[in-house]
Amino acid sequence: MGRDAIEPPSLALLAAEGRGFLDIPALLAVAAPLLATAPRGQRHPVMVLPGLGADDRSTLAIRSFLEFLGYEVHGWGRGRNIGAPDADLAAVAARVIELEQRGGSKVSLVGWSRGGIIAREVARQIPASVRMVITLGSPFAAPGASNVRAIWRLLTGRKYEPPTAERISRLAQPIPVPATSIYTRADGVVAWRACLEQQGEGRENVEVSTTHIGLGFHAPALWVIADRLAQPPGTWKAFRPPPQVAIWFPATTRRD
Repeated sequence: MGRDAIEPPSLALLAAEGRGFLDIPALLAVAAPLLATAPRGQRHPVMVLPGLGADDRSTLAIRSFLEFLGYEVHGWGRGRNIGAPDADLAAVAARVIELEQRGGSKVSLVGWSRGGIIAREVARQIPASVRMVITLGSPFAAPGASNVRAIWRLLTGRKYEPPTAERISRLAQPIPVPATSIYTRADGVVAWRACLEQQGEGRENVEVSTTHIGLGFHAPALWVIADRLAQPPGTWKAFRPPPQVAIWFPATTRRD
């Protein structure tokens, strides 16, 4: 299926997005002990970027988990993510360079939804400063295949301007650093097919079972983030769930 043929999620999926909040009590009551055994890697800066209309409060679960694992974790620090396309790129890139220079290590970027698109474009601009990019429900392959029009008007009061053909083509191109896309087929905000990386070395797609809203609190998604960040610098292997958490992941992510 070509990118032009990718349709937004159904209204039924959008209406079911609230189910994602059920991941919060599940995370606290059930998954926390297992997540405590997640892989740990070399300490380095990790910036977590929120989705459309959200701010750093929305990524508290992700950031707290990564701090627990020993990383130097930062929010994006720019309030609600409601700027015009590319409006925040220069500032985020400058912050990434600052963190790299201060700590002497490349920065990993974790972006939820629109935050993932920003993270990818920052990595495209300054690849020498970015260690890897991990996205959650980010429709970079077809940014128009979403239900954000009404959400955008509600959040900003402005008319939604669909992405140009040039922008769509640019966003879909692979980035020059390792990239992991975490997606869910039950996403009611963006089309899951729009979140898929092109096949290639250093690029992968990992499916989890939650909603778009749930991605920031979903234990399997948190495990994938931890596993990817734990890779030694300069190395990359595709994600394979270890036996103790294999039940968390759809069969399509298991490779022979």
